[in-house]
Amino acid sequence: MGVTRHDGFSGQKAAEIVGITYRQLDYWARTDLVRPSLQDAAGSGSRRLYSYQDLLELKVIKTLLDAGIKLESVRKVFTYMRENLGEEITSANLVISGSQTVLVQTDGELIDLLKQGQGVLNILPLGSVKDEVDTRIVELRPSAEDAAGAELRAVSGS
Repeated sequence: MGVTRHDGFSGQKAAEIVGITYRQLDYWARTDLVRPSLQDAAGSGSRRLYSYQDLLELKVIKTLLDAGIKLESVRKVFTYMRENLGEEITSANLVISGSQTVLVQTDGELIDLLKQGQGVLNILPLGSVKDEVDTRIVELRPSAEDAAGAELRAVSGS
């Protein structure tokens, strides 16, 4: 059972896959950091539905935050990356130096994303984000046998 780019993920499942709290996910959606592209909330009781690409973006944001970048800077970095890399957001590496973040594209081009700070502290490769998200989806998705067994038990009343 493979992951396809057309699968939809509930907010709770998206948070679990990415490794963030549902509260973080909700805040990021309400503040337009990453809005669910398949179905947005439309009032009380409605459910958000995130795409595979949304999961990749969420995981990149979590990776940036885990690297110590403040959320306001993550917004700037992410806006630039989304506008200039599109769906290839995991194809780049980021060089992070305190308050400076430099995007290293695959052709070796360096782009200062925040235009401030000095000294390179670390390089944050984003290519593993896709593999991490794929692995978590597979880990959290019940197997076809488990689903069939649960359905059979429900029908038989056991």
